[in-house]
Amino acid sequence: MAETEPDEPDDEAAERLAALSLPSQLIVAVAVAAVAVAAALHLGMAFLSVAPPNTISKRHGAAMDDYTYPEFERNWKLFAPNPLQQDIAIQARAEIRTPDGGLSTTGWSNLSAQDGAAIHHNPLPSHTQQNELRRAWEFYLGSHDAQERPNGTRGSLSEQYIRRIVMLRLGPETDGGTVQRVQVRSATTQLAAPPWSDEKTDTKTYYRTLPWWTTTAADLPEGARR
Repeated sequence: MAETEPDEPDDEAAERLAALSLPSQLIVAVAVAAVAVAAALHLGMAFLSVAPPNTISKRHGAAMDDYTYPEFERNWKLFAPNPLQQDIAIQARAEIRTPDGGLSTTGWSNLSAQDGAAIHHNPLPSHTQQNELRRAWEFYLGSHDAQERPNGTRGSLSEQYIRRIVMLRLGPETDGGTVQRVQVRSATTQLAAPPWSDEKTDTKTYYRTLPWWTTTAADLPEGARR
């Protein structure tokens, strides 16, 4: 019985590529090269952002931060010897201009609870629902002091990042008025010790309230600006 030749997909792909005209082959080659360079650049930036300080990171640290933060920041607290033992809820409210020209302040909206409700019973929650708000708040804390003063240029970037998240949740109009300013706060509650532990835990909720931020068109989602 004669043996059948195995399929050779690589040869078939090569034949299809060879069948293209020379300009088409050049376009494919340039596209592949561009994707390879972009992937290498991204992997290099991601690696240098978590690597110990070195000559490259010291010389080009500002450019690396602009690329990495906040979307591609890495955080390893999950593997820390002492993991987080607090329940931190991020809340926001808005000052709105009412149709009659007056100003009104909305109640506090629990943005963390919104994410929690979206994740609950969801076998495949999105990365945004799980991490966007939490990482944005950690980004803010790492770039501000206790008096809410920014530490360097990353401070203003973290503020804008949070404003955009808040405006994405609230929208340019809420409670019958147009949003003029927003305010954010955190509600931190220490997790209670387990029943078998003798540890005494203060489970009172503590708030950290940020100043009011005036919103601009740059804080709105792209679609809302049109």
